[in-house]
Amino acid sequence: MSLAARTPDQLAQTRAISGLEPRLALIVLVDLAEPDAPGNLIGATMDHFSRLDVLINNAGFAPPRTPLVKIGQADQDRMVSVNLRAPIALARMAAAQMARQPEGGIIVNIASSSARNALPGESIYAATKAGLVAFTRSCAAEFRHYRVRTSVILPGLTDTSFIPQNKRLERNAMLRPEDIAAAVMGVVNAPPHVCPVEVVVEPARDPIRAGR
Repeated sequence: MSLAARTPDQLAQTRAISGLEPRLALIVLVDLAEPDAPGNLIGATMDHFSRLDVLINNAGFAPPRTPLVKIGQADQDRMVSVNLRAPIALARMAAAQMARQPEGGIIVNIASSSARNALPGESIYAATKAGLVAFTRSCAAEFRHYRVRTSVILPGLTDTSFIPQNKRLERNAMLRPEDIAAAVMGVVNAPPHVCPVEVVVEPARDPIRAGR
């Protein structure tokens, strides 16, 4: 397993949760907003493991909700780079490697319900996630000829540090990170002849409190 992020603390914590020995859980420090980061990540993974079975594109960036006319160029560029350009590059390089493997491989992209139901102040973020959904659907049709299955997961409101405390949100009703992980594993463990191309995961109850 290769773990990639910008900070070593996050990666060390994730590796500890996995229970894997360090030699089986490679840590790669990358900032996926940088153009050469996807190539560095795939290269480090291949150098260490010599194969690539599953790619999970889980990186994402979104500033606080901001009207489009007030979004800064830096935030705009980072959203496009991290949420769309990097997953496209990683999927392209991963698929090329997986196509050379007899067993093929699996690519799972993590989008957002914002791709379908965008709120004001999320225009660029929503556009990147909608682009990721369209990209995934095209890849699923293209890569199936190489035994590479491609899926996208669209989570609803999820209780993570990316969503600040808000009196309008009932956090107990929100999805949890482990719910998204379970959806990913459902895709990975699907029978070889099945490709769940688009998986929508929503809270059973609406976390947004009415009238507040």
